[in-house]
Amino acid sequence: MSDNASSSSPPQASIEPRNTLAVSISGSGGTGAVTVGLILLDAVAKAGFYGVMNRSFGPQIRGGESAVMLHFSDRPIETLAEFSHLHLALDWLKFERFHDEIPLTSDSLVIYDNSREKPPGLVENTGATLIGVALQEAVRNLKGSRINMFALGILAQQIGLSLDTLEAALRKTLGKKGDEVVQQSLEAVKIGTTLVAETPYCRLPDWTPTDTPRWNISGNEACGLGALRGGLKLAAAYPITPATDIVEYLAPRIEQLGGNVLIAEDELAAMNMVIGGSFGGLPSMTATSGPGFALMTEAMGLAIASETPALVVTVMRGGPSTGIPTKSEQTDLNQVLYAFHGEAPHVVVAPLNVQEMVPISQWSLGLAEALQTLVVEVTDQHLGQCRAIIDPVPPQDFGLQRKTATPQEGAYRRYQLTEDAISPIAWPGMPDTQYTADGLEHTEVGVPSSMASDHSEQLAKRARKIAEFDYGDRWASLDLPPKTKTVVITWGSSYEAVRVAIDNLNADGANIGLIALRLLMPLQTDALQKHFKSKQVIVIEQNASGQLYHYLLSQNAIPVKAVSIAEAGPILFNPARVEHHLTACLENNQ
Repeated sequence: MSDNASSSSPPQASIEPRNTLAVSISGSGGTGAVTVGLILLDAVAKAGFYGVMNRSFGPQIRGGESAVMLHFSDRPIETLAEFSHLHLALDWLKFERFHDEIPLTSDSLVIYDNSREKPPGLVENTGATLIGVALQEAVRNLKGSRINMFALGILAQQIGLSLDTLEAALRKTLGKKGDEVVQQSLEAVKIGTTLVAETPYCRLPDWTPTDTPRWNISGNEACGLGALRGGLKLAAAYPITPATDIVEYLAPRIEQLGGNVLIAEDELAAMNMVIGGSFGGLPSMTATSGPGFALMTEAMGLAIASETPALVVTVMRGGPSTGIPTKSEQTDLNQVLYAFHGEAPHVVVAPLNVQEMVPISQWSLGLAEALQTLVVEVTDQHLGQCRAIIDPVPPQDFGLQRKTATPQEGAYRRYQLTEDAISPIAWPGMPDTQYTADGLEHTEVGVPSSMASDHSEQLAKRARKIAEFDYGDRWASLDLPPKTKTVVITWGSSYEAVRVAIDNLNADGANIGLIALRLLMPLQTDALQKHFKSKQVIVIEQNASGQLYHYLLSQNAIPVKAVSIAEAGPILFNPARVEHHLTACLENNQ
């Protein structure tokens, strides 16, 4: 390869994992579909394998139907499956809401509770093998049991999980409910393993496990961990789906490291708290989503104008307005790039998968501190709320910290025009460093000014420090085989599906290169352009309007003949669909 993935890229398999198994569970509110998924994912990890779990649920505050989709492998995996090999329906209530997210084919096995509704026609029409089980009868025969534990036993038996492995995972998930609940659940699981005959889907015993330690972590949790590694001391937020998990993860941990979590009365207050904490010398952040980000933009402009470090993590969801709060789309790119009034240079960073949410979140907080500006880290519901079994991410030191002021004679020039455009920053209580800090344009010492010369100098200063900073090789993941004639550009949660699709096509001789952007602003235009000479360029993203494609065009970063593959969510890309799109593009270009 002429270019390798950057040092912050997680290790990746060169081809689609050899062994994969897709399992899904659905049911109405209270049936415990998500609990089954969580236990099953942890059990597969304890058995020595990898997996990823995606959740699907409606926009209701409480209750309602839910489903989980799991994809297992003997190698690291974060992609959605082309179809579900094994689906277990706790009931069929409103299953049509999940039909697109749980693809079933004639190669699928569907197990369902036959004491309730019959499988709907849309399931029967798939040609899947259907097996009915009297789950309600099993519940009646075992006092204190729940239907989902029988289902867990069925799934464990079908995919070949040992009872010992399953018991360890069950105790970890349900242990806080007491020994009686655990024992009743284990008894139901054991009975469940006897309810359905063995099928060809018993695959795990044929795989080769690994005994290396792994993490079971969500993207939002990984984001919180990365921020803590970066020295986070204050997180202020107003709860919003699907970003609230970040603050929930931080709350019991940040205090052990000398920090605090504040729950604000609204999003604007949360952003102002972040600015206040950072002004006081504490690395600070907030977590939000599109609607909350919209309310924060005025205060974020204050962070930019006053050169106050601030990290904002926004977890995209479907919009506009309340939109689809529990589903994923890459539709807020224009918002994080252009939402601010006036000229407000800032940094926008996007992790590519759960594995690198840890180092990229740490890097994002470090960039805010070192550049004394607003950094927006943008993820989405899929990337934030999915759980994955990943290899541990070792600690890193990015060497990013504030340029701190020292006591000096004469007026402290908070906004001094330095060679690198980054001025030494002070915080309240430091001797001889008092200055005026507000959102008005100002002189080098911070005195408000409306003079054109002051505005021109300070505006150029704020832009130059961001444009000229050395971001190293983390700006993108580059995988560019020699003599490639086609280069694909993508970002965020689309990356894993695109990467696997390209690996599969390249195994058949396609010779496609991949650039996955992490640093979206400032765009590294010169670095991009050098890879596109006499090549076909394809931009792949999960939104209907091609926001990344048009942004790259506006910056002259891609050729005008570049091709856009843009699909709206909330049904996300899987490798098979990306392969289909890329194959069509290659054929049209011949």
